[in-house]
Amino acid sequence: MKVSTKMQLWLLLSGFLLLSAVVRCDESGSKEDDADDDDEGEKSTEVQEEDDVLVLDTKNFDDIVYSKDTVLVEFYAPWCGHCKSLAPEYAKAAKLLKESQPPISLAKVDATVENDLASRFDVSGYPTLKWFKKGEVYDYDGPREANGIVSYMKERADPSWKPPPEVVVSLAKDTFDDFIQQEISLVEFYAPWCGHCKKLAPEYEKAAKQLIKHDPPIPLAKVDATVENELASKYGVTGYPTLKIFRKGRAQDYKGPRDEMGLVNHMISQSGEASKMQVSLRELQQYMAEDAVTIIGFFDNLNDPRFRNYLDAANDLRDDFKFGHTLLPEALSTYRVNPGSVVVFNAPRFYTKYEPKWNIYHKEEYTTDEVNKFVKKHKLPLVGEYQHTTEKMYKDQKPLCLVFYTVDFSFDFREATQLWRNKIASIANKYRNITFAVADEEKFKHLVEEFGLDDSGEELNIGCYGKDGKRYPMEPMEEFESAEVWEFLDKLMKGKLKPHIKSQPIPKKKERLVTIVVGQTFDKIVKDKTKDVLIEMYAPWCGHCKQLEPKYIELAKKYKKEKNLVIAKLDATANDVPEEYRVEGFPTIYFAPSNKKDAPLKYDGPREVEDFSKYLEEHATVSFGKSLRDEL
Repeated sequence: MKVSTKMQLWLLLSGFLLLSAVVRCDESGSKEDDADDDDEGEKSTEVQEEDDVLVLDTKNFDDIVYSKDTVLVEFYAPWCGHCKSLAPEYAKAAKLLKESQPPISLAKVDATVENDLASRFDVSGYPTLKWFKKGEVYDYDGPREANGIVSYMKERADPSWKPPPEVVVSLAKDTFDDFIQQEISLVEFYAPWCGHCKKLAPEYEKAAKQLIKHDPPIPLAKVDATVENELASKYGVTGYPTLKIFRKGRAQDYKGPRDEMGLVNHMISQSGEASKMQVSLRELQQYMAEDAVTIIGFFDNLNDPRFRNYLDAANDLRDDFKFGHTLLPEALSTYRVNPGSVVVFNAPRFYTKYEPKWNIYHKEEYTTDEVNKFVKKHKLPLVGEYQHTTEKMYKDQKPLCLVFYTVDFSFDFREATQLWRNKIASIANKYRNITFAVADEEKFKHLVEEFGLDDSGEELNIGCYGKDGKRYPMEPMEEFESAEVWEFLDKLMKGKLKPHIKSQPIPKKKERLVTIVVGQTFDKIVKDKTKDVLIEMYAPWCGHCKQLEPKYIELAKKYKKEKNLVIAKLDATANDVPEEYRVEGFPTIYFAPSNKKDAPLKYDGPREVEDFSKYLEEHATVSFGKSLRDEL
């Protein structure tokens, strides 16, 4: 068949166009596929930059941080002034380090948005900087200007860099005794799983680095109390972390702050002897506190064996009292004491005719513990003043009666203040088994309210804490009558008074997974001897309490069919609790088994549902099919 030239040309052109279309299609498809692949690759590693600083969030944090050898991360808040000041220096450092060889990345996280990341890395202030090397995280403790940041990070990016050894000494049974024989040291008893211990650890290490440079050095150590059970038991460790100060083997509780500078300052204040030498009679008299207790040791030579025991007692009690000592013969004659005497001086304004001006302790031989007991016995005058500075002195004094009125020892009001105080002193002299103190009604308005006396309108009000720690207000008197006070105190001592209990209204709705306890229902619910009770004491504003709430509800849901187990909570800011359920922070959690209602177990373990469950099932007495007979 013969095809025309025209037809041949047309067929050739059609074939060429078809082939071109196929090629274009293949090329187009290939490019689109490549583009898709590129997009997917970018999505997997994509991270935004601001001024050469990587912007991280929960989604990209681990991929970026743990893929790099060395990286510095700032946790910031947009409103934070310190963060704003750091920003330009941080950006300069980021640019310089990005161009270094090898490059070092600087990143940032908005901690107000990325709450999980902030919580994961214990961010409690802004800015917080952490640096990462090969997956290990370290606190950044370097400079906060560009050149300083660059030098710090380059040093740590060096392949030969190794973290410095811990300054905090790890102790075990065989090294403990030698360590604590030093002049002064601090030992932390911890548990590896304890959240508070983990939070303390970096602060404790930083404090140790500073204190080891002190002259003389003050060493810090730690003991894993879950391994060294004997040591923990010997020193009365019941919660974690427990810190103890040791002076040549003698232990005392650490009562200071638990941040770096707080630890440093407190331990420096604890170094040296607590008692100060007074070299003249005038200096001695000026040394005595105007409104508090002063303890003075009178000696005639420093080789007296009693002197060392006195100094040890002063060191034991240095957080609570002011101590001094003197070798002056004229001091012995002025105060009519013999060498070796320990004298407790109360402020002159608290003297009354019913008590000595000062209390003298003297024996040919005495121990440190004997001096401690004497000082504690005479630490309060017959009727002293309840102040914010003396609250801790009255903390364990029960029964304790507070007399509220306008207490002012300034010149214009001193006479009226002392008139009422002396009237109370005559009553206190009759009731020596009760501690008395006057308290300014304005300064302690909250206590007046807690006794239910805020609406009395009387010039003077009396409220007493009984032996049980409960509050017992006295009905206001139209005129002060000692006989009425005697009658009230007699009833108090015989247990014939009804306590005033601060309480929210009793909840009407009872169908809750977590049982709500208030002051008026505490004994009925928590002290029910037919049930085991776990109770959380919380504050409405407490962040840790809010964090615990969903887990606590889940725990209650898990055991809602356990008829002999109660999961309960109480707002400790609005309700009274018995003394044995003392709240020492929020949340405070106690387990009250059926057979230990007056000696509840304080829960200090982890706060996950499975941890609570394990604890409850181990300690239950009538829950989970157990009984007191099973326990016995």
